[in-house]
Amino acid sequence: MREPAAPPPQPRFTGLAAKTVVCHTVTYFVMGALAYHFLHYADWINKPNSGMRPTTSLAVLFGPALQVFRGILFASIFWPFRETLFGRRHGWLLMAWMLIGIGILGTFAAPPGSLEGFIYTTTPAGAQFRGYLEIVPQALLLSALLCWWVRHSGRRWVGWTLGTLYGVCVLLPVLALVARR
Repeated sequence: MREPAAPPPQPRFTGLAAKTVVCHTVTYFVMGALAYHFLHYADWINKPNSGMRPTTSLAVLFGPALQVFRGILFASIFWPFRETLFGRRHGWLLMAWMLIGIGILGTFAAPPGSLEGFIYTTTPAGAQFRGYLEIVPQALLLSALLCWWVRHSGRRWVGWTLGTLYGVCVLLPVLALVARR
């Protein structure tokens, strides 16, 4: 009889936080860029009273760099559940469900796309559902990438590749700021 494989070693918090920051920022940037292009966010953002800052705003340009805070927050949430999330083959699906269920659908606020948003906002349902095309795939990609990286921590090329992508995601908006001047 074959013995079950030993569970992968569990990450330390600092390692998990760093990996979460990198994976979140990369998936945030990629999905945001895709959504901006394919969902025509420029048209929506430029409407009067959209409630959104223009893409030329300093806050928006530094948005990817500021994702370090959300990455650390996510890591602090994943940390107590690390054995379940990273020690099981399909832990990434549970992680994605945590992000989608609590962070998107069940948030205590009433942003568009949340259960409360459908009740309390005047945003048309179609526009609220449209947002799922960006945020649900990002939750799935973040979960799959982070769980895969944690389970395969010994592959140095993964860290170098994702670290480089992280640098690009943080520096491209800064270069846009420099080019603008």
